[in-house]
Amino acid sequence: MREADEQGFREFAVRQAAALRRTAYLFCGDWHMAEDLMQASLLKLYQAWHRIEWQDSASAYARKVLLRTWLDEKRRPWRRAEQRDGEVPDVADAAADPERAGEQLWARDLVHAALLRVPPRQRAVLVLRYFEDLPVNEVAVLMGCSEGTVKSQTARGLVALRTAVERLERGAVVAS
Repeated sequence: MREADEQGFREFAVRQAAALRRTAYLFCGDWHMAEDLMQASLLKLYQAWHRIEWQDSASAYARKVLLRTWLDEKRRPWRRAEQRDGEVPDVADAAADPERAGEQLWARDLVHAALLRVPPRQRAVLVLRYFEDLPVNEVAVLMGCSEGTVKSQTARGLVALRTAVERLERGAVVAS
């Protein structure tokens, strides 16, 4: 790779790494796997960097690579058998009101736990539409499907998310 291309990739990777990792976390729900997905995506981008003619829209291409990398990982059989039974400790924000911070953490954790129960393609659409704030046409291009499919997957994903939130809330009420 030419020196200028390599420098351009390094600058891009430094700028986009945190956003890619956050998006990967929203896809998979595991910070370690999100780190692996981000690194695998950046490696794939590095290998194709000299072919990317549209470097002004490289972040959209990077999201597409990240999405495809995550979906490929979901299809691997050894990932299906993985059990997560450890708990990650919450980090308190000393500047926030403790009662409000607790409610925000509870709501965030509830939504995230429910999001992990949504089927992968619907979850991907919800993350791209509502967390990455992408329009329907860009999500369709990223996922390689029609805009109608994105809209229907969004609607079904929201129903599945609502159902998962309700089930989790009922479970929390029963457990307490």
